[in-house]
Amino acid sequence: MNGPQLLLRQLRREAEGIVSFEFVSADGAPLPLFTAGAHIDLQLPEGLLRSYSLVNDPGEHHRYVVTVDRAANSRGGSAWMHSTPRPGDRLASSLPVNNFPLYEEAPLSIFIAGGIGITPFMSMAARLNTLRRAWRVHYAVRSRQRAAYVQELASLDRTGDAVNMHCTGEDMERPDIAAIVREAPAGSHLYCCGPNGMLDAFAGACSGLPPQRIHLERFSASQEAATAGGYEVQLARTGQTLSVEPGRTLLDALLDAGIPVQYSCSQGICGTCCTPVLEGTPDHRDDYLTHEEKAANRAMMVCCSGSLTQRLVLDI
Repeated sequence: MNGPQLLLRQLRREAEGIVSFEFVSADGAPLPLFTAGAHIDLQLPEGLLRSYSLVNDPGEHHRYVVTVDRAANSRGGSAWMHSTPRPGDRLASSLPVNNFPLYEEAPLSIFIAGGIGITPFMSMAARLNTLRRAWRVHYAVRSRQRAAYVQELASLDRTGDAVNMHCTGEDMERPDIAAIVREAPAGSHLYCCGPNGMLDAFAGACSGLPPQRIHLERFSASQEAATAGGYEVQLARTGQTLSVEPGRTLLDALLDAGIPVQYSCSQGICGTCCTPVLEGTPDHRDDYLTHEEKAANRAMMVCCSGSLTQRLVLDI
């Protein structure tokens, strides 16, 4: 990987089923800088690569803090993170990447978070405090026991009314996303990170607003991976041709053939597996590329997307 070797300094339980991991540089050098909303990829055993938002203040150069929810349907990443790492262990990391950047000039930033979706907003709130810019967060969780970073949010809240909690399993109402968007002051920027139902409601509520004011980040796919198969993929660099059988994904075919493909989320949301397309029309199933990028058909996420044509040629 192209980033630093990280040394795990501390694990901390942040809420029920949620643990934070504090990493420092393994060689003692300052860590590469990051911006609010950024994430890093961690190299886990057995070739697993997982993306985690950086939670700490971007002004800190000595540590990276990530937070991991123990997912009930874990594909290996969160289960391993919750069971295996101990202080003193080393992990390889990517350089910080930001696909969910903060617009720092907004007079007000409004964050809508569901569950573990609070993580990117922690660094954003810290950065906005440094800039002395206003922010507001609406944080929905099933219960108070599942609410991470409540005390930290309270300490960041310099006005005393910036944090709005919604514990949906305790007879509290869910955030009224349509009302939040409707009542947002002119010029404010709105952000959402959480489960797909929340994100879909947010996107619908924001449909009439200028797109540059709307920001969302998914941590699960909005649609199923393409598994229809029945097409061939040619690898331009080697000339090798692979058949993608029905019931299999393109990524399955590449991995079965021993092709060293970098991938992380397997759901088309992180961008790790973005691959140039030289010929053919992909069946785009990702939430990473823009509508314009999908229409151009010059790249695809091989972890979840397939082909609408009988043949794809990829720059691999």
